[in-house]
This record gives sequence, C-alpha cells and structure tokens, in this order.
Amino acid sequence: MATKLLRRTGSASSRKLNPKSAKRGSIIKNVVLHFYKLKVKLEEVQRECQNLRVIRNEYFTLLKHIQIPKEVKVEKIGEEFVVRVSCSKRGGDKLVSILEAFDELGLDVVRASVSCSHLFSMEAIAVARGQQGTGIRDITDAVVKAIDEKARWEDGDVLGT
Repeated sequence: MATKLLRRTGSASSRKLNPKSAKRGSIIKNVVLHFYKLKVKLEEVQRECQNLRVIRNEYFTLLKHIQIPKEVKVEKIGEEFVVRVSCSKRGGDKLVSILEAFDELGLDVVRASVSCSHLFSMEAIAVARGQQGTGIRDITDAVVKAIDEKARWEDGDVLGT
C-alpha cells in the first residue's frame, strides 16, 4: 500500500517536474486563449460592420426623400452659352429632354459634362446655329420646362393619368 501511494505521489511530482508536459499545457492554453480573443474581435468587427450597413441604408433612404431644388444658370460668354443645371435625379432622362430643348432653340452643344451619382448635374457649352436671337432667359425657361415636363411624365402627371 505504501508503495502504491509512493508511486502515485512520485508520478504526480514527476509530471510536475516534466518541463515538456508543462510547456505543452501552457502552449495549448495560450492557443485557446488566443482563439477566444480572435473570436471576440471578429464578433466585434461583425457588429460594427452591421451598424455601418444600417447607417448607410438610412442615409440612402434619407437621400431619396430629400427635395433638391432645381437650379438652372445660364451665362453668355462671347458667342457661347454656358449652361449649368443641377436637380434631383428622380424623373428619368433629363439629359435627353435638355438636349431636345437645346435643339428646338437652335443651339449646338460644343462640350458638356454630366453627373448622375446622387443628383443630376450638367455643365454644357452651347453655340447658336445661326443668327437666331436666342437669349439667356429663353434658354433658362426651356431647360426648366424640359426638366419639369420630364419629371411630371415620370411621375404619371401628364395626360391626366
């Protein structure tokens, strides 16, 4: 019986003194702890990502409902007209309507830049085709009318629908 007890305590103390098993246990504990910390960080990043998605969706929802006033500015520089337009994107092909209005006024577009990311904006340089008496007020009215008609058409207000 004493030998069994001695053997048990001896083997237990020899295990404690065995540096390989102590090192292995410590390494395993460190690895498990590291995995746990990584898991917590991953969950934190996922929550943050989800919060950012919610904020982004709210931003886009608000952006859709903002009424951006339409702005049409026309300047005459020499023989050229510089036309700047900005308005909400809602209402479809504003560019086509504006270019048709230019054509009806007898204007040729020399250069234009258009952006349709969150709102519609355009800057165009147009020149009169002949000696037509097109003025700044005529161009401004035609562009505003083109924007308004296109928006009403897209909203279903035209023809009593």
